[in-house]
Amino acid sequence: MDCMNVIAAPAVDGALVLSGRFQRPLSLSLDQLRRYDSVTATPFDLRCYTTNRFIRSVDAYRGVRLTTLITEAGLPNDVRGEFKRTVFVAVGQDGYVVTFSWHELFNTPVGESVLVAYECGGRSLDAEDGAPILFSGADLLPAPRHVKRLARIEARVLT
Repeated sequence: MDCMNVIAAPAVDGALVLSGRFQRPLSLSLDQLRRYDSVTATPFDLRCYTTNRFIRSVDAYRGVRLTTLITEAGLPNDVRGEFKRTVFVAVGQDGYVVTFSWHELFNTPVGESVLVAYECGGRSLDAEDGAPILFSGADLLPAPRHVKRLARIEARVLT
């Protein structure tokens, strides 16, 4: 599948699809995401990556770790170590794309802070609020990997 197909994939408000090189592709509603064990992120200031301009303060997000969802969907390992060459492409409904590597998510502290959020400041979020929201809490500047209306996580194995 080329990048254009990943970006152009259809989206459903409030639903998240894990597809591509997963053993068990998933389609999850916000209610289903809320059933997973959750973690809470530290509040932060959203700032523009290029100018460092203050955008807004964001209260504490609550959500499920992306690694939890990836683990449930399962990664290929037909060839020894294949899963370690996997990259994950997160796509918002508007076509905004961010990436993570398997090593980054599962072999560094970054993975512990990458959430698919469904709550902010103790308040449930819905599709109108931009949920689900992908948030990478360990990034120096969180704006570049802050994806509202997260539609898909595509798993791709690099050759």
